[in-house]
Amino acid sequence: MDIGMLWFDSNQQQDVSARIKKASTYYRSKYGRKPDLCYVHPSTLCGEIPKEVDGLKVLMSQTVLPNHFWLGIEKAEASKVHSKVAA
Repeated sequence: MDIGMLWFDSNQQQDVSARIKKASTYYRSKYGRKPDLCYVHPSTLCGEIPKEVDGLKVLMSQTVLPNHFWLGIEKAEASKVHSKVAA
């Protein structure tokens, strides 16, 4: 994923899955398309390591700040979309 939306949510009252789902819902409403990938800092996961939430593949990344979620479209999928738009 080269381009995505960075979402901040420090609400510790909700589990990580609920926070990711909230970010995904916002992404869909803003961009008109469902994201399929979410990067999360390991410390944000607090031991909870979901592999998938709301159809998004969840991966850990040290480069994403704690309590941030980087959502977007996986590269292979994104290139298919851009080639359809260009045609």
